[in-house]
Amino acid sequence: MHFDFSFAHPTIWVFLALVLVIGAAIYKGIHKIMAKALDDRADAIRKQLDDARTLREEAQVLLASYQRKQVEAEEQAKSIVEQARKDAESMAKQARTDLKERLTRRAELAEAKIANAEIQAVAEVKARAVDLATKAAEQLIRDQFKAADHNALIKDGITQMGKF
Repeated sequence: MHFDFSFAHPTIWVFLALVLVIGAAIYKGIHKIMAKALDDRADAIRKQLDDARTLREEAQVLLASYQRKQVEAEEQAKSIVEQARKDAESMAKQARTDLKERLTRRAELAEAKIANAEIQAVAEVKARAVDLATKAAEQLIRDQFKAADHNALIKDGITQMGKF
């Protein structure tokens, strides 16, 4: 490309305007303002990175804490389940023992009732036998007295009383 330096050419005027604008910007300190803005932006990004790093560390601490709590909760759940299993076994054993004792007491009570019923039945049978024997004896005596002489019996009884 060939460039010819002439003030009639618009490229020269654009170039001179650009140099003038850049010179004015440098004179006014725009490069310092831009550098400060870039530095401020870098500081803000650095601060955000530090905040993010701090948040990440806090999150890791919280995660570790929750993991410990989870392990503790699992251990506690295991101990609760184990204790519940032991309690259930103990309760079942106690229930079996109580049931055996109740059955033994009921069997003893039933045996005692049976024995009492036997004694009562025997007593009733004896009483009935005595009643029947008494009625039979009474009937026999009545039958004998009807046939016998009453005067002879009275005399006989008086003579026997005198012997004693």
